Amino acid sequence: MKFIFIIPILLFYSLLSSCNESIEPISTIPVPTKGYTTPNVYPDMTSIWADDFNETSLKSTNWNFQIGNGCPNLCGWGNNEIQYYKQENVILQDGYLIIKAEEETIGTNKYSSSRINTQNKFSFHYGRIDVRAVLPVGQGIWPAIWMLGDDIETLGWPASGEIDIMEMIGGNGREKTIHGTAHWENNGSHAMLNGDYSLSSGTFNDEFHVFSIIWNAESIRWYINDIKYHEIDITQQDLNEFQKDFHFLINLAIGGDWPGNPDNTTNFPQYFIVDYIRVFQ
Repeated sequence: MKFIFIIPILLFYSLLSSCNESIEPISTIPVPTKGYTTPNVYPDMTSIWADDFNETSLKSTNWNFQIGNGCPNLCGWGNNEIQYYKQENVILQDGYLIIKAEEETIGTNKYSSSRINTQNKFSFHYGRIDVRAVLPVGQGIWPAIWMLGDDIETLGWPASGEIDIMEMIGGNGREKTIHGTAHWENNGSHAMLNGDYSLSSGTFNDEFHVFSIIWNAESIRWYINDIKYHEIDITQQDLNEFQKDFHFLINLAIGGDWPGNPDNTTNFPQYFIVDYIRVFQ
């Protein structure tokens, strides 16, 4: 008779999991096991900052969550994006940062995702940055790894400067192409220089790739898997935005002016998976 009060161990954990919907095991999220990687040391360079996401939650000493839809000051985050950013859409498990985009209604927004940054926690200028990641797919999907000048709050954009280490816009076969861009202000107007790289086969969702920049006082160079595909000269006076400290941002936007909105071909949830981000000088 005493055994009728014992819940089998497997059933107990099943019930526990069903009662806590915020816990999403990594086994339910497809993570590629192959792809390009870069070393954690380089000759004549020193590692000054890194996050390999080996904890169970995002390091509060490294990252901030940006919550909401940008309103009232920057509705749609300046791009007419249609997602609401939540802290709960960041998952850390088994050494990966995973940003989840899903279809759900929050106020006037029909999608949710996450956006994080290192503002007031880590910033720097010049060095090599490596980010190993797998990108999501689908019309209206817009993952980005980027940087803003630390004086964004006082100077505004684009006078603060922006360095887009990687952006990808999904849909219509565009998941094979990434973009690297610099934005700045020139005589009161927005200026930019963009480069892109396309895979010969497959998409950036198939396996891990490493997105890098090498930045010094003379230039910014963009790399994919150690292949250079874009470079700009920053020695001109009107590009002096790039001679000062910047901080990181990582986000997964939905919709907006560039990718357009999701349609009936877009599957949710989508996952933006980051293995590591590393800075060397």
